[in-house]
Amino acid sequence: MTQMRFKNWDIAGFEREVAKEFFKKGINPLVSVFLASRGVSDILDARAMMGDIPSEIHDPFLLTDMDKAVARINTAVDNGEKIVIYGDYDVDGMTSCVMLALWLRAKNASYEIYIPGRFSEGYGLNTIALDALKARGVGLVITVDCGITDIAEAEHARSIGLDLVITDHHECRDTLPVATAVIDPKRPDCGYPHKLLAGVGVAFKLVCALDGLIDTEEVFRKYGDLVSIGTVADVMPVGGENCELIRRGLRVINDNPRPGLLRLLRESNPERSKVTSATLGFIVCPRLNAAGRMGQTDLSVNLLMTDDDAEAEMLTAELNRLNMERRALEIAIYDEAASMLPKTGVDGPIVLARRGWHQGVTGIVAARMAENHLVPAIIISIDEDGRGRGSSRSYGTFGIYGALTSCKDILDNFGGHEMAAGLTIAEGKIDEFRARIREYYFANVDKNYIPGLRLDFEVEKPELLTILNIEALERLEPFGNGNPPPCLCIKDALLAAVYSIGAGKHSRLRIEKSGRSLDCVYFSMPSGDLEVSEGMLVDIAFEPQINEFRGRTSVQLLVIDIKMSL
Repeated sequence: MTQMRFKNWDIAGFEREVAKEFFKKGINPLVSVFLASRGVSDILDARAMMGDIPSEIHDPFLLTDMDKAVARINTAVDNGEKIVIYGDYDVDGMTSCVMLALWLRAKNASYEIYIPGRFSEGYGLNTIALDALKARGVGLVITVDCGITDIAEAEHARSIGLDLVITDHHECRDTLPVATAVIDPKRPDCGYPHKLLAGVGVAFKLVCALDGLIDTEEVFRKYGDLVSIGTVADVMPVGGENCELIRRGLRVINDNPRPGLLRLLRESNPERSKVTSATLGFIVCPRLNAAGRMGQTDLSVNLLMTDDDAEAEMLTAELNRLNMERRALEIAIYDEAASMLPKTGVDGPIVLARRGWHQGVTGIVAARMAENHLVPAIIISIDEDGRGRGSSRSYGTFGIYGALTSCKDILDNFGGHEMAAGLTIAEGKIDEFRARIREYYFANVDKNYIPGLRLDFEVEKPELLTILNIEALERLEPFGNGNPPPCLCIKDALLAAVYSIGAGKHSRLRIEKSGRSLDCVYFSMPSGDLEVSEGMLVDIAFEPQINEFRGRTSVQLLVIDIKMSL
């Protein structure tokens, strides 16, 4: 039997008087309690979280160099110059490319999308590609979701007479690249109010500025779905402007999805009619990302750009096939990596490397490692030339970008942000890198931070978990990084039944309390691995959901953790 996932449950609780006041003012009872548990005490703040009061969409020209970018791009369009959108192979990069391409297509501009080969070229600008673009008569390159750390490559572009507009959202180095315009909310001299835009958020701002728009329904109607998908995919904090971008984008996806997205949703999410941030994060984004991970970004780009239903159907089928292939690779590499961990257990950051690992899935493996072992994880694939390409994921309050920065003298290259970053390193330096990351970790990790599960409140009255109330809770979307979905608990419930589902990989449970019976599902937890059994009194941590299956709608609890009641 396995132990419960989290050593401690931190139950926030809620101010009862605040919840009562919200309820008196017409807010749903479950929503009232939830808002109070999140520290909301003002009715206007409550209405804002519920989406009744839109958050501010900031002026795009508050981004440093936006005026220069707009002027250069408009000149290129007016003069019929060849323009290249140079992107990244993840969902954030691909949606950024598509957004800018759709804008240029509407202007009848001469453009193409260039996404470097994940395995042959790697992330970001490279001089060979820039030379080839220049030789083909390209006059302007616009980067999306990359470029901010490519100092030498930007200088090379300048030296060959290739103009460069950089749009990015990653952390800046001490020196900025020299280009016609460098747009990044994180550059030190940028006064933009919201620093945590995704790459697609920066691209969205560029399109708004190009059209002279600050906030109109029209710009969201055209591009809102793309900005929401890219922002969710890159796990950007869901707060401030990001919250509004995702919320409005979800509205577009639910009301009028573009053909490729509609086909993808029908194939992968047939039972659930409403698309939420969870739908994007767990269903849409992994499938779009599969193309980039497997080196076929054109599949996702073409799917998002097509207006043809038949083409959308063909591309979706191929994307689903690729995603299955990606999942098989991920499982195989994760299992191999897990076998390399110390038998005595993990007591610090994980740094694993091996020849032949597929570079496209190292990021997913690192994320699973970090989540399962509650420490940062770095997974490195070494090629036949002895060059390691790694993906890192942080955990808790630890900043992985800072850790990589401390090792920059032994890294060939690195970039990203505090929760996720990539790196390249010579095989012979990996042992030193592992030791230095470990040293940095113990010197900088918050020693008071105890990995645990944060719960909003205990549901003392299970009768509150109705379809109506949970639907009201779902209207607080979007949820995500920095604004997690509601995580609640019920204590002292009878575990009435346990079933195996999904060929034994998952469990279905039924609990009973106060005369109410509730169905639960526990993914990636075989019933034989549970530390509890039928007939026990249990405490259960869960996300409340509405389950739609074969025309039947019911309440379902998505189990996060379960333990015997004290």
